[in-house]
Amino acid sequence: MTFFSYREGTLCAENVPLTEIAAQFGTPAYVYSRAAIERGYRDFSEACSGHDVLICYSVKASSNLAILNLLARLGSGFDIVSGGELERVLAAGGRADKTVFSGVGKSEAELRAGLEAGVLCFNVESEEELERLAAIAAAMKKTAPVSLRVNPDVDPKTHPYIATGLRESKFGIAYDAALPLYRKAAKLRGIRLAGIDVHIGSQITEVEPFVAALDRVLEFVDALDATGLRLEHLDLGGGLGIRYRDESPPALQTYVGSLFQRLGSRKIRVLFEPGRSLVGNTGLLLTRVEYLKHAPARNFAVVDAAMNDLVRPALYDAWHDVLPVAQRHGGAFTYDVVGPVCESADFLAKERTLAVAPGDLLAIMSAGAYGMSMSSNYNSRPRPAEIIVDGSTPRLVRERELVKSLFASERLLP
Repeated sequence: MTFFSYREGTLCAENVPLTEIAAQFGTPAYVYSRAAIERGYRDFSEACSGHDVLICYSVKASSNLAILNLLARLGSGFDIVSGGELERVLAAGGRADKTVFSGVGKSEAELRAGLEAGVLCFNVESEEELERLAAIAAAMKKTAPVSLRVNPDVDPKTHPYIATGLRESKFGIAYDAALPLYRKAAKLRGIRLAGIDVHIGSQITEVEPFVAALDRVLEFVDALDATGLRLEHLDLGGGLGIRYRDESPPALQTYVGSLFQRLGSRKIRVLFEPGRSLVGNTGLLLTRVEYLKHAPARNFAVVDAAMNDLVRPALYDAWHDVLPVAQRHGGAFTYDVVGPVCESADFLAKERTLAVAPGDLLAIMSAGAYGMSMSSNYNSRPRPAEIIVDGSTPRLVRERELVKSLFASERLLP
């Protein structure tokens, strides 16, 4: 099913022309398809059918309350990395007992909040965090369910900024140190060993790195089992990639099937933490052309969206398809699509052949993950509105920020 398609020369989200959304809500704006979000979750769930699995959506990918609520209503759990994300999940109707608390630098306040809420598990990333959590849990007269995030030193073959399973990464516990730390954790008051966790990176488009990481982690599962430490679950993290340009990520059935084949007959619950693979292609960034600037070296389409709205191109040199909302014929030029922010890195796309005029709308595709959730107010720019299209109805799920709200909490000196 196609959730974004041209109808009579106009790009639509489900049954709604993007021209209507721009007229009603303005630009720039993030536009999502409800049907696409729901289909993404159901496809993942169906791929895991027949196995004891909990899908914990990775909140950092896209954290609007409406999106979290849609997923919670479908039965999703959640993967969080901050106290703020915990509050979002609870406000959206998500269950704490289906939420895993990840993150390399959890504060004392965040650990207490997780214990108070009753999260399913803390994914612990260092010996110091384990000791801090044990002390806090004991003081609160609670028991903290714990997985240790093991760093398997596996190359995920992705952008270095989103590779998290290599030896030099800040994430996780070194492979050689994990088994002794499990033995220590088993003796700590306030700690209950619940599982083991691994997450090697993001936007991974091959199955082999996932399988290699699982093979290394299973060594721990079997070693712990041999000593009588039986874990309740195996958290395989997320990281499955999507198609932005010409990538060929494995089908969900191939990805999931390869991992369950490796698990064999082991009876252990499996957690997945998908984010991008669920929502990446469910949304776009709608923007309007302000100026066309033809210069000797290159041409620029200056739009009203910028790197503060979608930072991935500037941060990772990431590719996003750019589609004109209204199709024109003839008069195409090669443009860099750039924003108004005062940085040379402020671009959304480079060297795209487009037939456009000032005032035209463009859709920056595949912006459903790490778009709005990574946006900022740089240059005192209000962040965009967010709209979810539900069939023939566009629904505003986040109002556009006002400039005055950006400095409402600031104070002048006397």
